[in-house]
Amino acid sequence: MSARFEELAWSETPMGVISLRRRLEPSLKVDVYEVKLGDEFLMSSLFTVAEIELAHRGLAMLAGPDLDVVVGGLGLGYTARAVLQDTRVRSLTVVEALGEVIEWHERELLPDTAGFASDPRVRLAHGDFFAMTEGAGFDPGSPGRRFHAILVDIDHTPRHVLHPSHAAFYTTAGLRRLSHHLHPGGVFALWSDDPPDAEFIDVLGEVFAGTSAQVITFPNPFTGEESANTVYVATG
Repeated sequence: MSARFEELAWSETPMGVISLRRRLEPSLKVDVYEVKLGDEFLMSSLFTVAEIELAHRGLAMLAGPDLDVVVGGLGLGYTARAVLQDTRVRSLTVVEALGEVIEWHERELLPDTAGFASDPRVRLAHGDFFAMTEGAGFDPGSPGRRFHAILVDIDHTPRHVLHPSHAAFYTTAGLRRLSHHLHPGGVFALWSDDPPDAEFIDVLGEVFAGTSAQVITFPNPFTGEESANTVYVATG
């Protein structure tokens, strides 16, 4: 049996102290990997269903082969790994603001997603996803390049953002800038920790032809009940 607790990585960043921890959850007898930013828990390997569904449900809206995909936010890597499991995916660009998080995956500190960073289809881009939407895009070698899907899991919700500068992205103007980086008929999908937000759905509808807010439920071993996240899916 592994040790009860281990801090795998710790770094000071412009957003605060970020740490990757592994702990043994005695009630389940499993190792749990968690990310903290300051005193705030960002993610846990116990709750990844919706992050995986972000990839599945976004890509399900696309037909045809040779898909080029962007994932905004690397985290524990579950969304990126799920994207790569779709054999139609030709390339995956993962944009992550913290180089320390990219390093976790390059060092293969997370057993569930170990190896995905070395997939030849993958490019890990250290940068500000939101700033990239306002500039030349997600591929510095090909300014203005368009993608078939952009999948985002960075902030807690469109209202509860990690930094005030992110808020402008969730407006009509911000989403319109994002849409310019998609092929016609492309897909934008977003993870949120809250129930569907009617006001945000209206904002999506001002930019995209088709929109939906899909509630993803999953068992919560601590409460013995179901928990839920939301995946917004919008098509051009």
